[in-house]
Amino acid sequence: MADPANTAPSARDLALPVLLFLSTLSFGLGIVLPLMRVDRLYFFSDEPSILGVVAALWKGGDIVLAVLVGAFSVLFPALKLCLLSVRAYAGRDGHAKVPNWFRALSNWSMLDVVLVALVIFAAKTSGFADAFTKPGLWLFAASVTMTAAVSYLLKRRGPGGREGPSQ
Repeated sequence: MADPANTAPSARDLALPVLLFLSTLSFGLGIVLPLMRVDRLYFFSDEPSILGVVAALWKGGDIVLAVLVGAFSVLFPALKLCLLSVRAYAGRDGHAKVPNWFRALSNWSMLDVVLVALVIFAAKTSGFADAFTKPGLWLFAASVTMTAAVSYLLKRRGPGGREGPSQ
């Protein structure tokens, strides 16, 4: 039987920290970089980021909407990444430190990407504006996808920190 201390890490063991790091990096860049470019009437152009949208809503007096967008676009995804890090690196009982309501955060993961896609679609079909995707949208979407992969890897790993049964 092989000595566990001398075994090389598997690709799956390396995938978790790499995906967690890349998803966190992509999330950070995805909320500060422009999501899209909207051109109106050939003279006016906007390139909003998620944080820029939240700030503009707040300054414009739409405080409830700013709080909702900030919560679902920034706070919940950041909290999810933090809780995944706790679960991944808190040792054998890391799963116990993550609250049960954590799974509910997963239901809102792609909400922002879908909303931006709807805005781009609406702008293109209205005839008043053109909209084009920018790196922030792609990085945010990549973060959502990689976060889902990290969550899947942690679920397969099981509560004891070891690989669960194959499915």
